[in-house]
Amino acid sequence: MTRFGVVLKNWLLALLICALLVAFSFAYLDVPIAKYFWNIGRFLHPLNKPLGGPVILGGESVVILLLLLLRLLRGHISRFAEILAIACLTSICAYGIDSQVLKVFCGVPNPTAVIHGARHAFNIMGGSGQSSFPSGHMVLSGSFAGVFMRHYRASIAPLAALLLLAAVLLLVGDWHFLSDLIAGAFVGVSAGLLAGEAWAVHTVRRA
Repeated sequence: MTRFGVVLKNWLLALLICALLVAFSFAYLDVPIAKYFWNIGRFLHPLNKPLGGPVILGGESVVILLLLLLRLLRGHISRFAEILAIACLTSICAYGIDSQVLKVFCGVPNPTAVIHGARHAFNIMGGSGQSSFPSGHMVLSGSFAGVFMRHYRASIAPLAALLLLAAVLLLVGDWHFLSDLIAGAFVGVSAGLLAGEAWAVHTVRRA
């Protein structure tokens, strides 16, 4: 079996596991966990603006512009800087696809809406950027991390730990259901690994 075949087989296996975990969580865990953390989460909701997607996207955009400027001024940037730029670009693109396509398609109400009476269910093509599934923050951070995981194997463990910490905070803060976080992490990391692999192939051909 070719390397591509092995990678595809492993990804499909991971997709199956992710789908099973999402289905179980959606049916049995999401709402009970959201209700359990509701009294804590509502005190954390003021952090929505300073830690929201637009702020993070803005920061990544600034990083990309600074790296482009540095590239123009110096004529080159380091390998790390190149990967950082790719990670930021991948994160921005993945977040855009998630908020404008996946969330709209799935149409799952967020925990606040469900706590106040909305039905926890998929409403196909009935969602918006404010819908819950998959988690935009996990797509944003997972795709960024995935690029570095592909190029720096030593970063896998610490980045995985940071993603887990982010997921716990999003869960305790009642920003997302558990199924949102599982799906968002899978979509994000998959996008990051794909972009990282594409950049690795480009770098080899450029050399």
